[in-house]
Amino acid sequence: MPIPEDVTGDEIDKDVRQELMSLPKTLAEDVARNLVMVARLIDEDPEEAYAYSRIALRLASRVAAVREAAGFAAYATQKYSEALAEFRAARRMTGSVELWPVMADCERGLGRPEKALAMAGEPEVQKLDKAGQVEMRLVAAGARRDMGQIDAAIVTLQSSELASHSVQPWTARLRYAYADALLEVGREDEAREWFGKALEADKDGSTDASDRLAELDGVEFVDVLDEEADTADTDGTAHTAEADDETGSAPEGRDEQDRPAAN
Repeated sequence: MPIPEDVTGDEIDKDVRQELMSLPKTLAEDVARNLVMVARLIDEDPEEAYAYSRIALRLASRVAAVREAAGFAAYATQKYSEALAEFRAARRMTGSVELWPVMADCERGLGRPEKALAMAGEPEVQKLDKAGQVEMRLVAAGARRDMGQIDAAIVTLQSSELASHSVQPWTARLRYAYADALLEVGREDEAREWFGKALEADKDGSTDASDRLAELDGVEFVDVLDEEADTADTDGTAHTAEADDETGSAPEGRDEQDRPAAN
């Protein structure tokens, strides 16, 4: 696959660069450039990122950072079985537990919430840093919801991190998950409050808390482009109707396309 000329491979994290030093220089550069493309594309075009990750994996499957990148690319494209295999391989190579929460979430993706919940109780969780522990709590709550245990999910999310007034990288997502769970059991006023708190902490737009608040307040969003298209369709239909009087043919409708919701 083509890689833009401005991608040199030097953009990667220094720890990853250190891992790649075990490879011949030219090979290391090729792998690094593919890893840069994975990082660039994983949010906006996960399928393309996945394709680049497969190239890096083919070139350097014995490098832990490559296995990890391949895992995240597979995870982003909902290839959960493949992602789990890559994460397990990376963990065997490094001995690190930092991938434990995303491995548990892969179990959820594979329809095994009980396994994800069991992982939340394993000793590995105690070895995670604070961010990892919060991530594990989110996964555990999600597993509870998968199993229809919404009240247990709410209790799982209630923690010192949720109650804290300090804003951390995980704060917005934790508050959002709590609000969403509250809303599911009909506690609308509390849900509105926590969606608001999530929005306050969401500095980089990682949640759609503002939209959820607007929905609760009965605000309807209108897409200007859709309105213009509807107007054009109306004009076109009127024109076609006039033509139908002469030809007897009926106008054809236009299908609308919906973007799938994120998981």
